[in-house]
Amino acid sequence: MTRHIIRLAAVACIAPLVSACGGGGSHAVPAVSAQAGPQAPSGVAAVPRGAVSGVMVAVHLPLRNSEELDALISRQTDRSSSDYRKFLTPEQFRANYAPSPADLNTAAQTLRGLGFETHATSQSILASAPQAVVERAFQVQLRAVQSHERRASSVVRGALTATKMPILPPALAKLGATIGFSAGVRHVDSVRVSKNAFVLDNRYSDVGPYWFTDLKQAYGYPSYQTANGSGRTIAVVIDSDILDSDLAIYFGHEHLAPPVVERRPVDGGPNAFDPNSGSSAEASLDVQQAFGSAPGAHIMLYGVPDLTDQSVYDAYSAVIEDNRADIVNSSFGLCELYYTAAYQGGTDFTSILRQFHDLFRQGNAQGITFVASSGDSGAYGCADPTFSFFVKGVQNPADDPNVTGVGGTNLITKSAPPSRDSAYVRENAYFDRINSGIPNDIFGSGGGVSVVFAKPWYQNLVNTHARTRTVPDVSMHMGGCPVGAVTPCDPARSSVIAVVGGFGFGFVGTSISSPEFAGLLAVTEQTLGSRLGNANGYIYALSGFGGEAVYRQDIPGNNGYPTTHDYNYVLGNGTPHAAVFALQPSAPRAGIPQTPTNP
Repeated sequence: MTRHIIRLAAVACIAPLVSACGGGGSHAVPAVSAQAGPQAPSGVAAVPRGAVSGVMVAVHLPLRNSEELDALISRQTDRSSSDYRKFLTPEQFRANYAPSPADLNTAAQTLRGLGFETHATSQSILASAPQAVVERAFQVQLRAVQSHERRASSVVRGALTATKMPILPPALAKLGATIGFSAGVRHVDSVRVSKNAFVLDNRYSDVGPYWFTDLKQAYGYPSYQTANGSGRTIAVVIDSDILDSDLAIYFGHEHLAPPVVERRPVDGGPNAFDPNSGSSAEASLDVQQAFGSAPGAHIMLYGVPDLTDQSVYDAYSAVIEDNRADIVNSSFGLCELYYTAAYQGGTDFTSILRQFHDLFRQGNAQGITFVASSGDSGAYGCADPTFSFFVKGVQNPADDPNVTGVGGTNLITKSAPPSRDSAYVRENAYFDRINSGIPNDIFGSGGGVSVVFAKPWYQNLVNTHARTRTVPDVSMHMGGCPVGAVTPCDPARSSVIAVVGGFGFGFVGTSISSPEFAGLLAVTEQTLGSRLGNANGYIYALSGFGGEAVYRQDIPGNNGYPTTHDYNYVLGNGTPHAAVFALQPSAPRAGIPQTPTNP
């Protein structure tokens, strides 16, 4: 039987949407007992596909001491505070901020009494039951659902939605646990642009396609011997496996040993590698960019079967309960407007984003940094409710105040083949028009103003010209002129190389800039000897006090908004001078690729 996934939110009661995962469930262990409160979970288990049948729901209860938690996260980034970089363990978080064991147990007992099997995490009860039990328990009927995609609305295979607002059993309603469901499937932020027969020891042009060593030289990373991310762990969340043989080819090209990637399956694990799959290309790109940026770091691949809200939620839960990753990369997103009532038949889905926000807050309190791509559709990251034209909007999770949103540029470097010298020359952030018949369909660095999240404290350190959360926070190279762009593109359009299925391909998108910045954070944490938690406090403090000494802030561009001096909605605070950002201003720099300072 196909397993379906539903989410029960802990905020406002919202219309249901069920996302399918066709396989086994992701459960924290041990199971909740009907006689005793939940024990502290040991992580989200790698349950085999098919281990759970029917429908799976997640009861996400409200956190305790919520305002105190936000204050703590702020103090953890404040040098003058006694809590500076004193991060919590999962056990400490559960003791002070998670739903109480009594409330979790009440929710579990209620669901078990309705015919569900239950398991506990720090913030929720995961429960499974046949579809008929779910429909009876919440007085709904389930039917096929459509997902809001970038270009059109399409049916999600095996996904279900409810026909009306669910009704909670009184015991769950009393706890503040209300039902909300996935608003769609998140999309990756990368596009292939070409297949390359790359030639050893030759850099191809002043716009790439670039290897990771080219980017490290251009952005002025510390030399490999000075800082390379050693001792740090980067987690990549994605719905596909990778090929170790691709890593051997990619890193071997630059004379560097490939990473030994640790697979961490969630919800039955990721899809098998498929060289024609966008997800497999994304997984390969993410790992290659992250490790290339920080070749001393350990890489973990948190693999899920799809990018539905439930699967992504379970992956983040696993990261937080494991508490092993210092930095988490998410090269995907979905327009935040798609969670609002205007897109959901009058029912508000934004409580789903609040659930993710609670996870990110727990991760930050434990010192974990979340990094996400800001999107590739410029300022016009959303279709209108009729899906006939595009409107301004930002995507989740990059819009979350406890996540670092990463935008991107076109990078121009020195090029004199057969020399490998890739010294920085300039950048631009102009959009490319997409030939879809819709005038404002563009490709460029995602950015703009959130309609969901309030302005976080750190954005008061710069002038964001907005009263709410704005995106992105920072940028690095993403490239341009994707397939479908109106050609000829401006010649100042760049790309990177990734190896997928044994072949080198050119790629563009903020799926490049996000994992690269995750790597730079690993280098920075190596320097600090500590996790960063919510890195935005660090990023904006450097901008407010260091300005152009830390970031390139006068990069020309337009994504529907124009770039301006200092902070803007195209590039955030700008692109970093990497060694300065990593607190290594006097360190020797990564030199020409394939040399000891830059392998």
